[in-house]
This record gives sequence, structure tokens and C-alpha cells, in this order.
Amino acid sequence: MCGITGWVSFDRDLLAEPPVVRAMTDTLRRRGPDGSGVWTGRHAALGHHRLAVLDPSGGVQPLVAPTPDGPVVITYSGETYNFAELRAELASMGHRFRTSCDTEVVLLGYLEWGPDVARRLNGMYAFAVWDARVDRLVLVRDRLGIKPLFYRSTPDGLLFGSEAKAIFAHPLSRPAIDTDGLREMVAHSLSIDQPVWAGLRHVPPGAAVTVDRGGLRTRPYWRLTAHDHRDSLPETVETVGALLQDGVRRQMVADVPVCVLLSGGLDSSALTAMAAAQLGPLGESVASYSVDFADHTGMVEADLERPEADAPFVREVVRHLSTRHTNVLVDADEIAEPRIRRETVAAYDLPPTSQDRDRSLYLLFREIRQRCTVALSGESADELFGGYHWNHDPHVQQAAAFPWIAGLSGYGQLRSALRPELSRSLDLDTYLHDLYATAVAEVDTLPDDSPLERRMRVSSHLHLTRILRVLLERKDRLSMAVGLEVRVPYCDHRLVEYVHNAPWHMKSHDGREKSLLRAVSRGLLPAGVLERRKSAYPTLRSTRHAQVLQEQAAELLRHPDQPLFDLIDPRWLAAAVRVPPESLPAATRNGIEDVLNLTVWLDLYKPEVRLR
Repeated sequence: MCGITGWVSFDRDLLAEPPVVRAMTDTLRRRGPDGSGVWTGRHAALGHHRLAVLDPSGGVQPLVAPTPDGPVVITYSGETYNFAELRAELASMGHRFRTSCDTEVVLLGYLEWGPDVARRLNGMYAFAVWDARVDRLVLVRDRLGIKPLFYRSTPDGLLFGSEAKAIFAHPLSRPAIDTDGLREMVAHSLSIDQPVWAGLRHVPPGAAVTVDRGGLRTRPYWRLTAHDHRDSLPETVETVGALLQDGVRRQMVADVPVCVLLSGGLDSSALTAMAAAQLGPLGESVASYSVDFADHTGMVEADLERPEADAPFVREVVRHLSTRHTNVLVDADEIAEPRIRRETVAAYDLPPTSQDRDRSLYLLFREIRQRCTVALSGESADELFGGYHWNHDPHVQQAAAFPWIAGLSGYGQLRSALRPELSRSLDLDTYLHDLYATAVAEVDTLPDDSPLERRMRVSSHLHLTRILRVLLERKDRLSMAVGLEVRVPYCDHRLVEYVHNAPWHMKSHDGREKSLLRAVSRGLLPAGVLERRKSAYPTLRSTRHAQVLQEQAAELLRHPDQPLFDLIDPRWLAAAVRVPPESLPAATRNGIEDVLNLTVWLDLYKPEVRLR
């Protein structure tokens, strides 16, 4: 895993501009603490910060392939899990390799197949190729958007980077937010290519963006489509198991220590069991990590999102699989420290939206990174297998809205704290309605789908193409901020394509959530873990933490002239501060968290605010 950035300019000689690209590259140091490099040509300059996972002594980037008509250069972030097969195929075509890393496989694959090399890759990746033979830049992003890639058009070319901060290090690009960007911030970034930042774009998942003297073009190379599912239920369970096991096998390949994030839930426990099955014949055991709060103030009252604590189930899995387990105790006081909030906001380049979860996850990753460089995580299992309670709620199934908004109270609490006149001008209800309509129009369905099957196919598509990206962004930013690579086997596109097209009656055949994954996991896990209900990542609910948040918010109110109050209603914040901390509703507490994050973001980036 790495950080990539670059600059293309067709009207100037970039050989005279190395300090600019070096400054852009340096912003990504945390993503790649093991080395850095810059390549500069006349009209393109590429930068790279490396986290060495494969071939630590080789694979220095940017990597150059000389050709008689000019160099072809790549800067690459991520992992290609089928690189060994592709390497053998390219070698049989006469290509010669200087390293054993996957980056060279992708580069030589580009020489052979051009941008269509992306269709052959199984992995999580974002990369840029400068093809000096035709003066063309190609930006490519993996199918599900696991790895980030931003770009900004300039009058004579383009800037790009793994994170927005790399682009903002260029003198042609300054941080700004407009009305649409603020809508995106409050709506949790549900559009495909529109980031919060004005002027920036995402390379869409499953797409390639090319820029040359003729302009900029975006070309999808993959989309989630509908197909007839002809397998029986037993055949489906067998295929899902085989695909998942193969994905875990591929994603455990590394030249550095690998671990598994274990919550004691079905998703992470199944990954841990499959990893153990891979390592057992080699005489090795799985390293697993879980998180808890040092003073137990994070133990939450039972509710729909978190009906029970993780610890007993984690212990059961550890005993069953004999993992080498570490329970990371996160200090609740440290979570509340302004310094940690500032570090998480800087990691995102945006105000985080998961309240204290962001900071405890950051602290967890920081601790894991002391021993491991790669971790396997269970992102996408809920989105893929129908794991949320609202997937099974007939009211939500019928609602003309994003399912997680219809089914989750308290979604987007920053909205309630906005100044009333700003809230009216944003017209978020219309914005979300239009976003939903756009998203539904993208869904591929089959003529023979029943009304229920069509609704659930739409729901699956929305989860996998919209809300999953929010979760993947959180995992990428917070893990890469400490130089930890997190891999997500449930995002293997082969598995996603197959399960997405399995009919809903199979995904819920036992009358519960994640029926297919539970069937795959029978015989691998203890019964108690196998039958456990979904439980969300732990969050602080202590009176002490609520009081700290209110104290920090009260301090903001003592400075009424700060830019925050151009956006936030001070009356809302004052009312939130006055509530007794032991009675502070979860929605209000989350709103305070969002306001505190917004304050830090405004201070760190000082964006120009262009509201109409």
C-alpha cells in the first residue's frame, strides 16, 4: 500500500518543477513510510510514498519501463492479488521482470494490453501510468473503490493524488467548498465522483480516466450487473465458500506480518477461521486483534445496532481457533483528546462522520502497526449478504430512499446543527431524493424479477456502490494514516458479482440476516458465534465522555466570531451543552461530535467557503 500523486502539464516543462511534486509527495508520507520517489519528465511528474508489503528490497517507485518511443512510468498504490498468474502469462509473451513485486506486473501488463489491463486485475488498487510514447496519463481505480484516487483538471493538464492534501500542496489548487460540497458533507458523500472539495473529482470505482492533449475522458471498465442465477442453494453455498476461501488465500500473501481484525461477529470470525485453515498445515497460527475500552466505559446499553458486547464472542473464537490474540485496550480519555481528533480529521481531509468510532479505530490501528503491516478486515459482508436489520424491514424495503437513511435513526446529525437559513438553502431532502433517483437508475435488473426481488436487487446495488464506499474510505484513511494496510476479502469482485445476483430467498433462506455466509461458516465456528446477531463497532456511551464533549462545545461558544458559526447554529449548540450529560440523547451527542470535527477541519484547512 502506498500514496501516489502527480502533475501533468502540456504547456510547461516540468523538468524545472521538481520541488512542487516533491511537496505533493511529502504530504503522503504516512501512507508509505518505507520510502519515496519522484520521476519527472517534460510534461509529467509522478510521486510515490511506499509501504513495502511485497518485495521490500525491490519495487522502488515510480517504476519505469523504457521503450524505443519513450518511457512508460507507473506510480501504484494497492495490491494485485492475482499478480503471480499475470506474471506467468506476461513472461510467456516474452516480458522480462526485474523485481518480484506486483507493480511491475501491472506496468508490463499495461505495455501489453494498455488501459484494459485493469480488466485482468483482481485486487484493490489505484494507479497512474504516464505513457510518454503518446503523451497520455491514465488513472485507474479498482472496481469497488477500495483505494482512493482524486484528480483536479487544470487549464493545461491535471493534478492527482491518493488524498486531497496532495493536490492542495500544488500552488494551482487551494482548498474550497461550495454548496454542492457542503451537501455532500452532510449527506455522507453518496455521489459517485463528486467529493466534498470544490473542483476535485474521484476517479469513479471501476473506471479509467485518461488525459492527453485532446482532453479528459472517463471510461468504465466494470459495473455491477444483473445475471440469472441458476445454481441451487447447496451449489450456491459451496461456490460462495470456495470464492471466499480463495480470496482469503490470495490476500494473505505478503512479505511482512499479517493479522486479522476480530470482533467476534460472523464476518470477522469467518475470515479468521479461513485464515487459520490456510496457516494450519504450515504449522502457523493466526494473529488476531480486537478492541475494547480500558475502563469499560464503552460498554453500551443493548440496542438495535449493538445488542451485546464483543468480548465473550472474541474469547470463544480465540479458544476455538487457537489464534495468537491481542486485545487492544483503547483509553477513553485519549479518545477525547483534541490531539487525536485533529489527527483523524487530518487523515480524512474532511470532518469524520462516525463520531468516537473514528478515533478509537485510529488508535486500534496505531497499536496494531507496532507488530503487523497488513490486516484482514470484514468490510462489505453486511452490504453483500444483507446483514443490516433494515434489509429485513418491509417498511424500509418499500421506502423510496436510501435503505440506511430509512432504517437508521440519527443518520447525518450535522444537519440538525446547521444554521436554519443554511439548511433551507441546501434543501437536503431534495438533494437526497435526486441522489437516490440517480442511484436507482444505475441499477441493472432482470425482466423476470419479482417486485420483492427487484427491490432487494436495488438495495444490494445501493449498499455495494454507495454506503460501502463511505466505510471503505474510513478504513483506508485511518489505517493508512499509521502505515497499516487493511485488506478486505469480502470485496473480491468475483464474490461480489456472484452473491449480488443470488436471489433474496437464498440470502435469507434461514429467516435471518447473512444466511449464505452463515451456511458457509457452519463447521468452522462455534455455535454461539455462528448464531450471533449483528453488532456494530463499539462506541462510547459514558456520562463522563458526554460531559467532556459538552465542555469542548462550551469552549467553542466562548468564541462566537469564529468561522464555525457561519455554518452552525450557536443556539443549537448552546442547547446541547445545557442537557445533563447523563441524559444526553445519542443523536445530540453525535451532533456535538460532528460540530467538533467540523471546527478542527475549518482550522486545519481554512477552506474558502463559496455558498450560493
